[in-house]
Amino acid sequence: MIIRDNDLEVMEKRYRAALINSITGFKPLNLCGTMDEKDNTNVAIFSSVFHLGSDPALIGMINRPNTVPRHTLENIESTGTFTLNAVDSSFYRSAHQTAARYDEEVSEFDATGLTPIYLEGFPAPFVKESPLKIGLNFKERIDIKLNGTHLIIGEVILIDVDKSWISKDGSLDLGRSRILAGSGLDRYYRMQPLDRLTYPKPDRDPNSILDQT
Repeated sequence: MIIRDNDLEVMEKRYRAALINSITGFKPLNLCGTMDEKDNTNVAIFSSVFHLGSDPALIGMINRPNTVPRHTLENIESTGTFTLNAVDSSFYRSAHQTAARYDEEVSEFDATGLTPIYLEGFPAPFVKESPLKIGLNFKERIDIKLNGTHLIIGEVILIDVDKSWISKDGSLDLGRSRILAGSGLDRYYRMQPLDRLTYPKPDRDPNSILDQT
C-alpha cells in the first residue's frame, strides 16, 4: 500500500494523526514532573524525549503547541527545572491517564494515584514508582515555526537508577527492567533484548557482545 502526500491531505484528521504518530516506530515513554511557583505539582506523559548530547549531558523534549494551556511548559519556564521518569508495566495505566486535560488546580499525581518524591534537594517532583528518574535544569526553548511546537532542552543534573542496570562501559541494560516503549498515542509494548554488537568499522563485520556486558 502506497500512501502519498495528497492522500494524507484528504484523510480524516484523527485518522491521519494516528497514522503519522505511529510511522516512526517505538518511542520512549516518560512522565515529566514539574512544579509551579506556588509548589503545585504537575505530571504528564511524553513520548517525544530524545538524547541531544553527552558533554554537556542534554536531553530534548517536544512540547505541543500552546494553543491551550500547557502547564508543563509554563512550569518549566517559570521554575527552570523538571524531571523525566521512565514508565514501566507496573503503572502504565496511571501514566496514560496523565494525558487527560485536568484543571490547573488539579495535580495529576493526586488524580492518577502516582506518588511525588523529592531527591537530593532537587526542586521538581520525581515519580516514586519510576525505576529510572532524571532531574534536569531548563536550558533553552526553540520554537518550531512549521507547526507551532516547542523543543525544550534540559541539562541532566541527577540520575536515579538501579546500579545493576549499568554495564561495564556505562550503558544501561534496560532489558533488566520492566520499562515500556510506546507507539502512537495509546499502544504500550514490552521490550526484550535481541543483541548487542561491536562498534562498526569498515574492515570488519560486527560481532555479538550481548553476553559480555
